Amino acid sequence: MSATLLKVSGLKVAYGGIQAVKGVSFEVREGELVSLIGANGAGKTTTLKAITGTQAVAAGDIEYRGRSIKGQGAWDLVKQGLVMVPEGRGTFTRMTITENLQMGAFVRNDKAQIAADMEMVFGIFPRLKERALQLAGTMSGGEQQMLAMGRGLMARPKVLLLDEPSKGQSPIMVDKIFEVVADIHARGTTVLLVEQNASRALSLANRGYVMDSGEVTMTGDAKALLNDPKVRAAYLGE
Repeated sequence: MSATLLKVSGLKVAYGGIQAVKGVSFEVREGELVSLIGANGAGKTTTLKAITGTQAVAAGDIEYRGRSIKGQGAWDLVKQGLVMVPEGRGTFTRMTITENLQMGAFVRNDKAQIAADMEMVFGIFPRLKERALQLAGTMSGGEQQMLAMGRGLMARPKVLLLDEPSKGQSPIMVDKIFEVVADIHARGTTVLLVEQNASRALSLANRGYVMDSGEVTMTGDAKALLNDPKVRAAYLGE
């Protein structure tokens, strides 16, 4: 069995007096694609923010590569290979596509390898290469999502955390985004995918966790969850 890269134990996160995450535990092993699914407001994004150091943790622990990282800043975690592509893309709108990708590599200084990785990203996203000098803010939402994912890859992630990459996209762009997630995983990157689109997320994943009201309510093999009547009724509209 592969080594556990990311382990979350009894994680609690509160906003003011409201408990948003109530003792969540899960793990991601090396080489896996793990999906965290659940309705809007289930606590999925808050969990990712806590893992990546952008949200304070009230209780519990987060281990990455066997060591606790609770309380470490996002900057340090990116340098260690824990990289998040946030919901809502967050591109630098007044910078070009190329400059945005270079920002993804800001923690690195291996120039030749950065150039090679830029070509790798352009290979995955040919549309970005065609428009390398275009300002990010003038692109469509789907193109900006591709750019955000490409920028995440430029940091050379050991674990890539994707927060709702298909949200608000056209059906054609949703297909493209899930194709790309599968490609990134096939190239050897470990992925934690947070998605409202449960059927697409579970069909790509090795394992899945279902979150509801700040708690993990179900877990298991992704295909088994996809065929579970409770999951199908709650998240696939059946």
